[in-house]
Amino acid sequence: MAGDRYKGAAVSSGCAIGRAVIVKESAPDVSGARFSGAENERRRLDEAAQKYITSTKKLIASLKNDGRFDNAAILEGHLAMLADPFMLRRMKELIGEDSKTAEQAAEEVCSSFSRMFDASGDELTRRRSADVNEIKSSLINYLCGRGEEELFVPEDGCVLVAAEFTPAMTSRLDAKRVRALVGERGGATSHSAIIARSIGIPCVLGIENAASIFKDGETLIVDADSGEVLVSPGGAEAKHYEELAKKHTQSRLLDEKYARLPTVTKGGCVKKVFANIALPADAASAADAGAEGVGLFRTEFLYMDRESPPGEEEQLEAYLSVASAMGGREVIIRTLDAGGDKHIPYLGIPAEENPFMGLRAIRYCLKNTQLFKTQLRAVLRAAAQGNIKLMLPLVCTQGEVIAAKKLVLQCESELEAEGVPFKKGVPLGVMIETPAAVLISDILAGEADFFSIGTNDLTGYIMAADRGSGDVADLYDVQNPAVLRAIKIVIKNAKAAGIEVGMCGEAASLPELVPRLVEWGLDEFSVSPAAVAKTRRAVCGCP
Repeated sequence: MAGDRYKGAAVSSGCAIGRAVIVKESAPDVSGARFSGAENERRRLDEAAQKYITSTKKLIASLKNDGRFDNAAILEGHLAMLADPFMLRRMKELIGEDSKTAEQAAEEVCSSFSRMFDASGDELTRRRSADVNEIKSSLINYLCGRGEEELFVPEDGCVLVAAEFTPAMTSRLDAKRVRALVGERGGATSHSAIIARSIGIPCVLGIENAASIFKDGETLIVDADSGEVLVSPGGAEAKHYEELAKKHTQSRLLDEKYARLPTVTKGGCVKKVFANIALPADAASAADAGAEGVGLFRTEFLYMDRESPPGEEEQLEAYLSVASAMGGREVIIRTLDAGGDKHIPYLGIPAEENPFMGLRAIRYCLKNTQLFKTQLRAVLRAAAQGNIKLMLPLVCTQGEVIAAKKLVLQCESELEAEGVPFKKGVPLGVMIETPAAVLISDILAGEADFFSIGTNDLTGYIMAADRGSGDVADLYDVQNPAVLRAIKIVIKNAKAAGIEVGMCGEAASLPELVPRLVEWGLDEFSVSPAAVAKTRRAVCGCP
């Protein structure tokens, strides 16, 4: 109804006005599928998987040709998941053991993966659930002879409204014709949000029943700064939002100018804007976005969606591919951060009442030294060919850093004895993401070569607030004085010890916080690839 307002989550900033186009969901009906024999069902599954792979590879090539590397990296992640031998093998086992049709097997296996990822408290892990669901949908579409559905956009300047925007859907849309996205499902770290940010489209998600509330053709104003969607406003209100939309377009164009500029403040102070990545394929997005390095490579994703940990050679290949994509720029590899909200079944981490404070990250690695040394050896070998640093997660004590350094020395001795090329003295950093690490940061600075402040976990631990809980969302605030004081202490102690200090949490890209971080002496801002230009612009605008 005209004049109505609806509140959702603002996930890609800006303001836009356009006519609504409702994207209807139309999942194929597979209730009539009948088992045609194990051999034939397996053949059908293989053919559907191959069609999906071929179609997705073509789409990835097209996206890269258009410079849309964020989108391409997400879809490359889908192919990597489907390439996992466990996924297709388990589907074929169900076909043979339980006489499941190919459609039923795909549904059951993918849904099982999806539930596992959904159960995680980590938003990055939950994002994998959407990936699996899209793979499932695509496989079933091909099994039903439908193929991938194209996203139909009938006119320029429209606002697309859907229950959920999948990566394939958003990758196929013509960004020049779409002014904004409005969806029912998804959050700030969902793939639809990442893609919307990467192409500069305002996006509001989390509006319940959006695809039913809004009607085709009605005028929508999407205020993706406040998270509001307005229906057919008139008069002064409409004029106000028209001005906001114009300013958003101008600001985005200005951000893009900073993608290739050096990061230097107005006062001549040189800083660095790096990117956070989760998969090797993300490195291309980081480099294309103008990142001066990788400030956080979350290696736990190399360990997920499989039945056993990656070996030394496999990890070496992954680390070298990132180093190569970054072309000699610095790459900081965070060692395995498993446990807590990152459930990896085969690691055998026991169920705990409070896994965030249990056996996880560096604690787990120091109790499973062979697993840890496999990763350390791969990093040391990769460092011989790339500009690579090591970083330890969830450090709480000086002893943890000392123990890790001893293992690094052991790995160096073993590699030297084996005659395997590696780099000695790879810089070792510490993630400051616990109150304990903050309070002994002066001591840790004597053991570490650099610090990186992980504001996501640090904020949660300091404020005793779960960032996934809406009931305490007001407490989960990086700009709370308690969190800001902790950050200032860490930077001060790093400077006193003469080591570099960066930040790899979401706070590093907040324009309102950047001037304060520059003033305190933060050296490096590590953000999502999509936020590189915006963050550099904010840093360059500081005195």
